[in-house]
Amino acid sequence: MSKVRLSPSRISDFNNCPQLYKYRAIDQLPEQISLDAERGTLVHSILHDLFDSPALERTFAKTLELFPDIWAQQILAKPELESLVPNTKEWSDRVASLLSTYFLLEEPGTFEATSREIHVEMDLRDDVYLHGYVDRLDVAPTGEVRIVDYKTGKAPKPGWEEKALFQLRIYALIYWRTQGVMPKLLQLLYLGDGKVLKNSPSEDDLITAEKTLVKIADEILYAIEKEEWKPKPSRLCDWCSFKEICPAFAT
Repeated sequence: MSKVRLSPSRISDFNNCPQLYKYRAIDQLPEQISLDAERGTLVHSILHDLFDSPALERTFAKTLELFPDIWAQQILAKPELESLVPNTKEWSDRVASLLSTYFLLEEPGTFEATSREIHVEMDLRDDVYLHGYVDRLDVAPTGEVRIVDYKTGKAPKPGWEEKALFQLRIYALIYWRTQGVMPKLLQLLYLGDGKVLKNSPSEDDLITAEKTLVKIADEILYAIEKEEWKPKPSRLCDWCSFKEICPAFAT
C-alpha cells in the first residue's frame, strides 16, 4: 500500500478496533446489510433532494413525497433490502419521524445549501490521503462557512461530544487547508432525539486535529508494516459482520 487513505469512518474503525479496520480497509471484505445504516442513507438522500425544491416547497410534506421514489431506488440498488424490511409501514413511520424531527431543528426554506454531499480531500502527507463527504456546506452572503452533518441516531452522552465533533473537525481542517477559509460553525443535527451539537473551531483546534490524524496514520502504517492488527473486543462486537472470523473470538 503506497498511500494510506483516511476518512472519518476509517479513522473511527481503527480507533474502535484495528482488526475491524483491516477487514474493511485492507481486506475489503463484504458485510451484512445494516438496516440502521440503510435508514440513515435513505434519510440523508431525502434531505439532500429536498434542497432541489424552491424554498417555499421545502416542507415536511415534500419529504414524504420524495420518500417512495428514493426508497425504490435504494431497493433497486440492493434488492435484498425488500425482504429485510417486512413491515413497510413501521419502516416508513420511523423514517417519517426522523424527517419530522429535522424540521424542529431547521427551517430549510429560509436558506440555501451551497453544497450537498461535497467531497473534500487533501494530502495530509506524501503517504497519507485524507478525504470525506460533507452532508451540507453553507456559505453565508458575508462569507462565513457552516459545515452540517445529519445523524439519525441520538446525541452523545455528556463527555463524549469531542469524539463526535472530531469528524467535523476533519472536514473543517480539509476546507481550511485547501480553501484558506476557517469554517465558522460545525453543526451536528441528531434526528434521533432532536438535539444539536455546535462548535466554533479555532486554528488551534484544527492544528490539534491534524496532529492527531498524523499520529493515527503512523499507527496504521506501522500496523501495515508489521502486519499486526490487534482486536479490541467491546459491546460493538455484537453488531460486527466479522465477529465469526475475528481472532478475538476464535475457539
